[in-house]
Amino acid sequence: MGESSDRSALTEAVFYILLSLYTPMHGYGIMQNVKELSKERVNLGAGTLYGAINTLLEKKWIEYLEGEKDSRKKEYVITTLGKSIVQSELIRLNELIQNGKKIVGGE
Repeated sequence: MGESSDRSALTEAVFYILLSLYTPMHGYGIMQNVKELSKERVNLGAGTLYGAINTLLEKKWIEYLEGEKDSRKKEYVITTLGKSIVQSELIRLNELIQNGKKIVGGE
């Protein structure tokens, strides 16, 4: 009865990693960008980041930048599939906000 892993909610860290990779960057750049985007609320450790990167590579939501796979300092970029996942998550989050506003008020 469970949904496909492609349809489940993204963690905040994964969402920010995917957003970061709309511009190709390496791991340290991702860590800094996530920190900046979240106004320093989300601070990724190296283990968390590279664990997430490996999962995102397996799911084909991100890929190595062309010619970077064997480089010591790898750069990554979001794929078309990854972009569709981000779009789906934005729709899901917007639905949550709209439903919350209906119930709690503010709309």
